[in-house]
Formats: sequence, structure tokens, C-alpha cells
Amino acid sequence: VLFRSERVSHRSEIDNGVKVILEGDLTVYEARGQYQLIIRAIELQGIGALQLAFERLKKKLEGEGLFDTQRKREIPRYCFRLGIVTSSNAAALRDVLQISGRRHSALQTVLLPVRVQGQGAAEEIAAAIKGLNRYSASLPERDRLQAILVTRGGGSLEDLWAFNEEVVARSVAGSELPVVSAVGHEVDFTICDFVADLRAPTPSAAAEILTEGVFSSRETIHRSKEQLQAMALREVGHLSSIIEQIGHRL
Repeated sequence: VLFRSERVSHRSEIDNGVKVILEGDLTVYEARGQYQLIIRAIELQGIGALQLAFERLKKKLEGEGLFDTQRKREIPRYCFRLGIVTSSNAAALRDVLQISGRRHSALQTVLLPVRVQGQGAAEEIAAAIKGLNRYSASLPERDRLQAILVTRGGGSLEDLWAFNEEVVARSVAGSELPVVSAVGHEVDFTICDFVADLRAPTPSAAAEILTEGVFSSRETIHRSKEQLQAMALREVGHLSSIIEQIGHRL
């Protein structure tokens, strides 16, 4: 029993299917001989608690301007040196390397392997982003990284939770290098996605975005070659016709 007059937190978040821990007084309703729990406090558990933490952090960071489009940087159109933060045995990594290798074989990648879920994963991800920035800054300018990809495959809210931690959001926001976030499936949104300079719906999509400049340019050059050949042949044919006419006149 939760009386309307009882002031408890999370009252508005209570809904069917939400797991909670209830604190209160066990009493007997003597008129009916029924036991009842008079609710004094509510603590959300499981998905409900995570969702609430997500919304609170999102609101906090949004208020600080970390989601503003004005602060986001463009990802280089022609990316040749890319840092990657993900698990070394992740399917997401295999997808990224396979697609980028097919579309842009000259792309150089530097992997800093991390755990992408579980206790301590968020701290590893944040440290890896900072580490890639330091590594890039130590190189000659022509060899520096041009962007960082933070990625992992799909999963439940609990599986993706490391990318909803404030330490990761702060690390992404503080990165000198542009950051692409590709976490989970198209329907999954994380705090990392909101803070990053660009969100890709999937790891495969991220690989396509990062290689699109070189890939499309290669296609354009290939088409240009064919167009130039066709134009040259037309011009040669036209000039041959003129020469033939002059020959007849002579």
C-alpha cells in the first residue's frame, strides 16, 4: 500500500515490470484480517535503476553543453590513420577491419584493447581514449591519428552500461581527436553516442562512414578514367573525319 500522502522518491517511475526494493511497515488490516506493507521508501532495481541513472546523467551533461552540436568537430573526409577502442576479440572489431580493408586498404589502425562490459570497463575505455590522444600527440604531425572509433556490438542495457558512465563521457568530451561512437545496434543509444563528435548506428556503419571519402573518390576517379577515354575517342573520331574531308578536297 502506497498512500497518496506518503512522500517517497521514484513514485513517478513505478510501472508494470519495474523491479523495486520496498521499505515499510508490515501491518494487519484487522477489519479483513489482511496483512499489508505500508510503503515508506522505494529503491529502483535492475533496468529501472539503470534507466533512471541514464536519464539523470544525460540531463546533467546536456545542461553542461556536452551534447551541443556547436562543439562537435567534423570527422576527416579522408581518414588514413585511425585509433580504435574496443575488445581485441570483439565481432565489432572484425567487422570494422573487414569493411575498412575492402573499401580503404591504405587505412592504418591502432588498437587499444579494453574490456567493453563489466566492472572496471568504463575506466579502461576512458583511459584508452586518453592514451590514444597522448600517443598521437607524441608522433610527428604527418603521422598522427586523425580520429578515434569507440565501438562494441549489441547487447542489453546492462551489457552496454560501461558506455553510459560519466568517466567515459568526460574522456570523449576531452579528446583532442574527433571521436566516432558506434555502440550496439541502431536502436541502442548511449551517453557516449551523445557526447561523441559523430554517432554511427553500428560498427559496420562506422567503418563505411570513415572510409567513404576515399572509397567514393576512388569510384569517381575510376569513372573519370572511363569518361576521359570516351571523350578522347570522340575527339579523335571527329578529327579523323575532318582530316578525311580535307584529304578528299585535296
